[in-house]
Amino acid sequence: MVPKEHYIAEEDTDDEITEKLRRQGVKIGKGLIAPRVFWPSIIVIVAVTVVAIVWPQGSADVFSAVQGWIVADLSWFYMLVVGAFIVFAVVIALSKYGSIKLGREQDKPEFSVMSWFTMLFSAGMGIGLIFYGVGEPVKFATVDPKPGVDMTGPEGAPLAMAQTFMHWGLHPWAIYAVIGLALAFAIHRRGRPVSIRWALEPLFGERVKGWVGDVIDVLAIFGTVFGVATSLGLGVQQIATGMREVGIIGGFDTTLLVILIVVITFLATFSVVSGVGAGIKWLSNINISLAGILLVTMLVLGPTLFIFDTFVQSLGAYFANIMQMTVDVGAFQGDEAIDWLAGNTIFYWGWWIAWAPFVGVFIARISRGRTVRQFIAGVLLVPTVVGFIWFAVMGGSGLFREFFGAEGDSLVDAESGEVEPEGSLFAVLGDLPLGQILSVMTIIIVALFFITSSDSGSLVVDMLASGGHPNPPVWSRVLWAFLEGALAIALMIAGGLSTLQTGSLITAVPFSIILILMCIATVRAFRYEYVQQQHIESVERLERISEHLTEEIGQSLTDDPAVREYVDDRIDYRLSRTRGLRRPGTGEKPAQPRPRGER
Repeated sequence: MVPKEHYIAEEDTDDEITEKLRRQGVKIGKGLIAPRVFWPSIIVIVAVTVVAIVWPQGSADVFSAVQGWIVADLSWFYMLVVGAFIVFAVVIALSKYGSIKLGREQDKPEFSVMSWFTMLFSAGMGIGLIFYGVGEPVKFATVDPKPGVDMTGPEGAPLAMAQTFMHWGLHPWAIYAVIGLALAFAIHRRGRPVSIRWALEPLFGERVKGWVGDVIDVLAIFGTVFGVATSLGLGVQQIATGMREVGIIGGFDTTLLVILIVVITFLATFSVVSGVGAGIKWLSNINISLAGILLVTMLVLGPTLFIFDTFVQSLGAYFANIMQMTVDVGAFQGDEAIDWLAGNTIFYWGWWIAWAPFVGVFIARISRGRTVRQFIAGVLLVPTVVGFIWFAVMGGSGLFREFFGAEGDSLVDAESGEVEPEGSLFAVLGDLPLGQILSVMTIIIVALFFITSSDSGSLVVDMLASGGHPNPPVWSRVLWAFLEGALAIALMIAGGLSTLQTGSLITAVPFSIILILMCIATVRAFRYEYVQQQHIESVERLERISEHLTEEIGQSLTDDPAVREYVDDRIDYRLSRTRGLRRPGTGEKPAQPRPRGER
């Protein structure tokens, strides 16, 4: 554990924080950056961006080939690992380690339970909930069912919803729980900086201060930047579609998408410059409020009873099939299953793993004072339940329109034969009263998610590139926000949605190994912490026994000081001989009893 004087306090100045980081072994150079993390990350990300813009077709071919290899050869690994993360989180929560506090024993939770729950939900999904909320269940139930599973039509729709629940429920949040738990323990209990490397200190020891830690943080930066870029690419597609649906534009192409990325990246940069308090928190509060209003409005104005029925029945299908869905890699469906997994389950697992450093840092920072059991229960259950409700309302509305709506209202495009996820929500909103207003609200929500994702992602990346400094320089945060937007543009030019998906998938491969190592490191850290706690409790218990026995025996003996001293010595001697401990409450060796004749 870090000495108390090296702990970073909220009242510390930037210079004091920098000095404390250096005392902990963090190498910080000029401009408050960690050069061995900052420069490799910048060079690689800029190189990928430039290559994708200059040689878009060649880049698209490379991305496609890499995606094909990952899905064909590593699907089993992704499915097994993500399922194992759920088991790990549940076992840790129910084990003897569940009572360990993520902070010092005197620390109290910084946020109320309700505020904590709200922030947990806002951290993880963002743009994806809006983008896929209606389209994914409808797609699975109509034109793109999972190979080997009958989930089409009204009869199979509950399985389509269950598959959606799996993509957005316990599985992604188990990934976040693994990294968030490891980071929260390292930051709040051990007093380490906000950096991914310190979560692996129980495994690698002092080596996390060297090149091993640098590689870990660089990979975390890659994952976060590619994850944010993927979200930004999805976001601008939905914004453009919404603008088309409400009549602002007649159509759009890649040029308009690039312009939108530039404009919203500029707004995100402004939020970065304004600071966390005035920027991220303000926008996040507005965004969550608007998303809640949209959800409740769709529930009330839409097919309310059908949505409730869909939620209950889909929940049953989810729990009845969760084990099979978790490990179903389509081994007997061949290339058809590989193609489906590439665009769905494996993409999601890669996306969530790429997002893990960002979300993990965020939920770790807001969880000081919680116990391990409280942390895992909150991270796994609350966002999962809210996500299920979200998809029941959004997806249920889409399924009702698809199967029971007027003829010609299908969400399946007549020309392409596909369900466009970016346009499905606006089609459903168009059927509701106040549809135009709700569509405009949705565009605003997506734009705000875009801004907060870029802003928050830039902050996390900047902290990692600054050695874990909680107040990294503004200039580098602006730089990272710009690079995230530039990378999103590059990936859009190099192939659109499929390339965006592949970018996250590629960065997730090495970071999935880091997450596995985090599980091992966390167990090792908890085992040591538990032994220490047991030792402290044992010493305290012996002290209480000693005091009690001394008091009880002393009351029944003479007031002769020599007798009292002899009795005290005998008690201490017997206790120490029995337990093999030093004299309780001191660093002294146990007193040796004096012969009776030497009173």
